[in-house]
Amino acid sequence: MKRNKALSLIAALSMAFSVAACSQGTQPGAGSDPQPVETPSATKSGDALPTGADDKGIKPEPGAKLVIWEGAKERPYTEEIVKRFKEVYNVEVTIDEVGPPDQVGRLTNDGPAGIGADVVVMPHNHLGRAVAAGLLLPNDIFGEAVKKENTESSIIAATSGDMLYAYPRSSETIALYYNKSLVKEAPKTFEDVIKVGKPLTDKSKNKYGLIFESGNFYVAYPFFAGGYVYGKNGTDKNDVGLNTDGAVAGMKVFAELKNAVLPINTGDVNPDIQRSLFTGGDAAISITGPWELGVYKEALGDNLGIAPIPAINGKPAVTFSGVQELAVNAYTKYPNAAKLFARFATSKESQLLLHKMIGSVPTNNEAQNDQQIKSDPLVAAFVEQSVHSVPMPSIPEMENVWNPVGAALGDIWNSGKDPKAALDNAVKQIKDANNGKQ
Repeated sequence: MKRNKALSLIAALSMAFSVAACSQGTQPGAGSDPQPVETPSATKSGDALPTGADDKGIKPEPGAKLVIWEGAKERPYTEEIVKRFKEVYNVEVTIDEVGPPDQVGRLTNDGPAGIGADVVVMPHNHLGRAVAAGLLLPNDIFGEAVKKENTESSIIAATSGDMLYAYPRSSETIALYYNKSLVKEAPKTFEDVIKVGKPLTDKSKNKYGLIFESGNFYVAYPFFAGGYVYGKNGTDKNDVGLNTDGAVAGMKVFAELKNAVLPINTGDVNPDIQRSLFTGGDAAISITGPWELGVYKEALGDNLGIAPIPAINGKPAVTFSGVQELAVNAYTKYPNAAKLFARFATSKESQLLLHKMIGSVPTNNEAQNDQQIKSDPLVAAFVEQSVHSVPMPSIPEMENVWNPVGAALGDIWNSGKDPKAALDNAVKQIKDANNGKQ
């Protein structure tokens, strides 16, 4: 997530080793007819099958062997899932280390060549491109169960057109971090942010009440209050809603923050600067995602608090959500086994294991309400914010949004440009790009 923290959701770090393995492929959908059989009732260790992960009586193809692409950060978790899956289904699974943001690009070539992974992991905003290229099988066998069990926003993120393709496993969005030694309790509104943050702001001493990437559309999206990127759950490129009355009003709140609590230009804040100021105690409040949780917690310890984004103009702040999801390669030789693995690895129990090992936020409704999540106040704050989140659009035209909106944010924040004029200009540029105009 170089351009935008969210584009890779939880970006995978590279490791020094990789298990190289490839699955032999066939034409899309070959062998995809389900084959009902009696299902094993327990693992070798005596653990019951994951609750809510009924395999519908589907059995793996004889001799099935799977390759899974997975990022370095989540690899320890997937190794445990692979072990459990083999105990239940007696299927060998090899992990080939590929970062989630890179998987669709690699599958574009490796899938048709018959050497792609059987199951891939991707940020949801890559789904539309993969479906358009014919790279994925629909989530057909387990689709209804997956829809019932997971949050509405994660199902939207796993859907392309009218078809569910992916299997959601974790979600991320932004939240408000605060230093309890500087701010006693989390501000409920941005008026509260100004009230508590302004006395702590002194540019000459490089101290600020608030720090966030004000020029980053992903982070600034809450200020487009009542607005939206594209209509019809982010699928209608002709309906651009970034200059609605609500969005203009929200951007006026955005503009007020500069002089009050963050008197520096958009280009002068990047993730490294933000991290340094907050962990060093020079910024009281930080708005960012769960990718900073480990570093922030290590630096502040018990003084770290996390809360939902403050309300804007009397309404809950709506943030972008990013969903990490599994999908099945359309060219897999073993579609039944691959679908079983994708289902198994995204069950309630599997998502809770991912949280335990990695700290990820589940998309499964029951998992979100599990005591394991509720007893973790830092992660629980992200879950609470996720209720007021919408998936980033995954259609290809989303690429036409970042630069115009980023420029508008800079004009409003740095130059004091009228929000209405700046947003109107951005929307015009987006529409022109969508219609092939330069």
